[in-house]
Amino acid sequence: MNNRWPSLDYLSWRDTCSALHLYLQIVGKYRLAHTPWLNHSWNATFYVTPRGLTTSAVPDASGIEILFDFHEHRVTGTSGDGRTASFGLGSSTVARFHADFVQLVGDLGGDPTFNGLPNEVPDPVPFQEDNRDRLYDRDAVQRFHQALMAIDRVFKTFRTSFLGKSSPVHLFWGSFDLAVTRFSGRQAPLHAGGIPALPDDIAQEAYDREVSSAGFWPGGGGLDYPAFYAYAYPAPNGFRNAAVQPDAAFWHDGLSEFILPYDAVQSAADPDKALLAFLMTTYEAAADLAMWDRDMLDCAHGKPGQVRRQNAEKSTADAATTEGEKVERDDGASKGRYWIVVDGVEAEMTYSRAGKGLIIIDHTDVPTALRGRKIGERMVRQAVEDARRDGIAIMPLCPFAKAQIDRHPEWQDVLRK
Repeated sequence: MNNRWPSLDYLSWRDTCSALHLYLQIVGKYRLAHTPWLNHSWNATFYVTPRGLTTSAVPDASGIEILFDFHEHRVTGTSGDGRTASFGLGSSTVARFHADFVQLVGDLGGDPTFNGLPNEVPDPVPFQEDNRDRLYDRDAVQRFHQALMAIDRVFKTFRTSFLGKSSPVHLFWGSFDLAVTRFSGRQAPLHAGGIPALPDDIAQEAYDREVSSAGFWPGGGGLDYPAFYAYAYPAPNGFRNAAVQPDAAFWHDGLSEFILPYDAVQSAADPDKALLAFLMTTYEAAADLAMWDRDMLDCAHGKPGQVRRQNAEKSTADAATTEGEKVERDDGASKGRYWIVVDGVEAEMTYSRAGKGLIIIDHTDVPTALRGRKIGERMVRQAVEDARRDGIAIMPLCPFAKAQIDRHPEWQDVLRK
């Protein structure tokens, strides 16, 4: 077993998983009731910690923080005036957990008033009326927490390569997913709503801006296994057909999202690299097809102790570097590629020939270290210039190449008619 990436078997702990989901809903609804609204319900989420999941400080009484401690298997509350209270996590009922939590908040001087009905679950039963016995598998919960720690680390790395508006890495208790979301900065069409047991106005506010989002489910909701997901709202034309990595990722018709099974990451030679590839390629497909301004939004991944260069410095230095490097071409009878090496790092764009008069651009790969430096744009421009010289047409199946040509009407004379 990869020490950072434990094995997870949803079917073996789904009863515990369901119980934990509802317990988190109870505490999350308390936070929601006492915290001023922040865009896209960010005021209601949990955050991963080395011990479990925390609400952070809730502005109730002197300030209250609730921690699900998955080492000690307890729910612990602390208040700003020094009080602490806790109770154990174990086999129980939702009604019993609700009563224990209400008592805990009261012991901390808080107001345990919040909505008592679950969200985003089928056939919701009020918390106080849910007396079905629930199992609690301590080992499974600890493995789940260990997985969350590993996923949280990669999600946070992914978040550093974006300059635009981005969500924190946080866990939504409604859908029980750890998620991170990027925003284009543009308004989105009104969401249709219709999410089970969730008011439409909440869904519509959550999706009132254009997004590319990714996350992790432990299982359930149509999947009998833990998995990563990625989607765009609104989904641009061609998104479902985009080539994403790693090879185990696929488009799920029922969910209308890209899915990557957790097992494919956990068993990979480099799990962090496999997951980061999924996050980056699904984002790039969404952003390119929807024509986000990636030159303004993207940057290299952050590194500890290194200040990110400012835009003016970056644009000046990169222009001087990249414009001096030549785009090269390897042209074969059936396939070819454009490539450029900058600071020892290679970017490439591949194509296939379809007869004598057509090339099909099928893939563009610009490594993280070169993003935001117009490397991909230069390769597409070179392909356009070569097509004009050779009297051939281009079909850009690659989302990046298509987006670049769409942005440049003066290049579109080479498109296949």
